[in-house]
Amino acid sequence: MMLAQVDQPFVRWGWVFDHLDLIWGQTVEHLVLTGAAVGIGLVLAGILALVALRWRWAFQPISWVAGILYTIPSLALFVMLIPITGLSKTTALIGLVSYTLLILVHNIVAGVEGVPPEVREAASGMGYSRWGMLLRVELPLAVPAVIAGVRIATVTTIGLVTVAALIGEGGLGQLILMGLNRLFTTPLVVGAVLSLALALAADASLVAAERALVPWAGRRS
Repeated sequence: MMLAQVDQPFVRWGWVFDHLDLIWGQTVEHLVLTGAAVGIGLVLAGILALVALRWRWAFQPISWVAGILYTIPSLALFVMLIPITGLSKTTALIGLVSYTLLILVHNIVAGVEGVPPEVREAASGMGYSRWGMLLRVELPLAVPAVIAGVRIATVTTIGLVTVAALIGEGGLGQLILMGLNRLFTTPLVVGAVLSLALALAADASLVAAERALVPWAGRRS
């Protein structure tokens, strides 16, 4: 049996063409989980960052909690959530969102704090309130740092989504798991290669978005 497995082609293209619907469906699920996790994480991180910027003492406890969540192994976190939310997308999303918070909160806060003091003085002289300055001056100037955080969070999440296959919600991770369970390399290779391609495409798209949103940052670099 093992010799038969070794003699098989590394990738069976016939299987790939016969299962294009399955591959497409798992790719879409991967993208949906990634987009939802990063989107929800960005909203939550934005709120937490605003709290930390408004009350500086809050930054340490927020970072501490986010850091603990980030250090929990993904599989262990999913397992801890199963008794509460079951084998569901909710379980996958809670775990995936948790891993985005530390990166996004730190980058948002660092971006805002990196605004030059003379810019704040000029905005204050123009009559901006504290919140007006934050929303109309500091946050726009913090966009490069925020997008840098989103890039890291997105690429990390694309990788972590594959782990969610172990609870039945893994997108392309389902193909990888199928290949491992059946000792069949084709779905394993397809899932791994497409996951890598999604990560590269997402990172390139975010770089292009940064250049479109803040073209001066690219020229300065």
